Amino acid sequence: MPQRVAVTTGVVKKNPTILIPPSNFHLEPHPSNKCYECLSIYYPHHPQQPSSKNILIVVLDRPKKRNAINSKLWLEIGSLFRSIGSSVEFCSIRCVLLIGNGVSFCTGIDLEMLGGTNDEITDDTARRYLSNRPKIIKMQESFTALEDCPIPIVAAIHGHCIGAGVDLICCCDIRICSPTTNFAVKEVKLGLAADMGTLQRLPKIVGYGSYVKELCLTGDNFSAMDATKIGFVSRFSQSDVTLMDEALQICEKVVSLSPIAVSGTKMSLNYSRDHNVKEGLEHIASHNAVTLMTEDLVSSFLKQSSTGKHKNGSSSDDDFCFKDLLPHAKL
Repeated sequence: MPQRVAVTTGVVKKNPTILIPPSNFHLEPHPSNKCYECLSIYYPHHPQQPSSKNILIVVLDRPKKRNAINSKLWLEIGSLFRSIGSSVEFCSIRCVLLIGNGVSFCTGIDLEMLGGTNDEITDDTARRYLSNRPKIIKMQESFTALEDCPIPIVAAIHGHCIGAGVDLICCCDIRICSPTTNFAVKEVKLGLAADMGTLQRLPKIVGYGSYVKELCLTGDNFSAMDATKIGFVSRFSQSDVTLMDEALQICEKVVSLSPIAVSGTKMSLNYSRDHNVKEGLEHIASHNAVTLMTEDLVSSFLKQSSTGKHKNGSSSDDDFCFKDLLPHAKL
């Protein structure tokens, strides 16, 4: 039976008394849910409607730690998002909704991780550097897996989103938050520069202005209103209670479109961000030279031209369903 998410019901397999943000839908565990310890993965299921197999809800699931990211969670994030869009068990997924369980989305790195260096083995700075650098790179790659994932990722943020939480959502494609969310690029207050992507990605999202530098250089909190004003989030929800429903509405719009068009759009946006206009145009020209031959193009035109007709009983969106993408070919 799908699990119901409501104000009085928890969804966590290991922490049944702690709640994710309330909403009016059910959760059906994905078959791979049991493979993860610090993440939970579900299909959304609206009452009196079939379960959607095209949307995957990924839950940061350490609510007693306010979803602080430890080594296990870090590895699971990378592993899961490398599988989404490439593995057969996730080939039906066309949009991901990323949320946090409990009172906060994510409060950053679990401080217990900071003790896992080899500083006590040797005083040799060069040897410590060569030992620590691969660990940092591997942690970065886990977050970059969200950016490289061909499937769009929507982040629904509530409570606190601090430090590594900001690093994580910078890799998402669309961000909305509850009106009471607080953000902070906190690393500078802990005595280090943020090294998981915020300093590289946040200015490309909101611009290299004075305010973003102030946030990064001071570690000050900023609100949902501030995040909306600078374009870090698309908007904040009408209330904390409606956050999940509003985020799912975005996901449902994405999955109603051609997955080839959606995946190509994400790929081109990310490529063009890191290249000049000419290179971006050449990139999308090469891509569309192939994808213009897809049957999705005809289906999309027919679907758009039939919009509104289903109200009179002549057609519906179900008449123009798109096929799932194939899993990545393997050796």
